[in-house]
Amino acid sequence: MPSLKDLKNRIASVQSTRKITSAMKMVAASKLRRAQEQAESSRPYAERMDRMLESLASDILGKGAESHGLPKLITGSGADKVQLLLVVTSDRGLCGGFNSTIVRETRRIIRANEAEGKTTKLLCVGRKGRDQLRRDYGSMIIHYFEDIGRPRLSFADARTISNKVLELFDAGEFDVAHVVYNKFKSVIAQVVTLQQLVPLAPPKPKDDVIGGDALKVSIEFEPEEQVILADLLPRNLAFQIFRSLLESAASEQGARMAAMDNATRNAGEMIQKLTLNYNRTRQAVITKELIEIISGAEAL
Repeated sequence: MPSLKDLKNRIASVQSTRKITSAMKMVAASKLRRAQEQAESSRPYAERMDRMLESLASDILGKGAESHGLPKLITGSGADKVQLLLVVTSDRGLCGGFNSTIVRETRRIIRANEAEGKTTKLLCVGRKGRDQLRRDYGSMIIHYFEDIGRPRLSFADARTISNKVLELFDAGEFDVAHVVYNKFKSVIAQVVTLQQLVPLAPPKPKDDVIGGDALKVSIEFEPEEQVILADLLPRNLAFQIFRSLLESAASEQGARMAAMDNATRNAGEMIQKLTLNYNRTRQAVITKELIEIISGAEAL
């Protein structure tokens, strides 16, 4: 049985831990609001950018343009044997299963690619994902980024990553690139998302039907569609990466806030149990001392 001093020290230690977790919860809550606003405000722009690029690409294909006239970011390399995975995790821990879910999904994709005879290359954003993946797939990690978003996440960070992706693509290092990240849904819920970056996902057939007939609108572009796409596609790649970073940042703060809230409540429960055990032990010690005193008095 632990002594009273040991129990008292343990209670003080848990109380200090509860103060730390409570403070981290409040810090994460303050950061979450700003990160959530940034993530949600980026979604309409990203969706409209995708729709515009899909419209441009489908318009070119609809005119019967040959594929060699399109930018390589749309046509791709013509194969899918080498897959690049951009794995977005955090540099810090204490955020529950935030990083583990991303790593688990990455491992699943790697195994699926191996079963299909495809090669996987990893581009890691965040120290935690890199450290977990390099235990088994260290040879697949071709580059990694740390301290992205410090002191504050900006578009320049996404531009740096997109430039690296474009450099690898131009060098023929991969055929298809995807990004895997946590999309923010709520404080206690994040959705693991896999999004294709390179080449641009093929446009979905969408027809506006009025009275049973497809409505086709003729649009003239100035300059030509190929010129617009050549300029917009690298920007779109950078912004899609920026969006994934914003979503991941909001998800990280939400996961950390929930984890610290659970840790604070668990510490409170542990303090209650230790206090009860301390009081019972103290009562037993006092009772034992009284018995010894009474026994000694009777012996006299």
